[in-house]
Amino acid sequence: MSEIEGGCLCGAVRFLARGAPKRVGLCHCLDCRKHHGAAFYAAAVYDVSAVQITGTTQSYQGRHFCPTCGSSVFAVTGDETELHLGALDHPSQFTPEYELWISRRENWLSPCPDAAQYDTNRLDD
Repeated sequence: MSEIEGGCLCGAVRFLARGAPKRVGLCHCLDCRKHHGAAFYAAAVYDVSAVQITGTTQSYQGRHFCPTCGSSVFAVTGDETELHLGALDHPSQFTPEYELWISRRENWLSPCPDAAQYDTNRLDD
């Protein structure tokens, strides 16, 4: 079983995920962009039961961040945990399979090669 690790900038919040993610994607919606202060959001999505979190977080609408350094680390929606690729110790180990809200993608960004493209939200599998 594979494991991935990551955490916040100061190290107070860490995570460990076991197994392969359910999916890996990018989102260009305004909520994700505002939350991350970036042009898009990238995450590996796992079942909640596959992820261990250590440390204390604060959250806003399911988006968890470190109260010490402010790093956005993960989000929880229903029975899924979205681990932010930028918070991984080795972020290049995943390649996005899809992009959401491409209708809001910046015109200076190219589509992710071989990734499914959705104008807004993807339909659940």
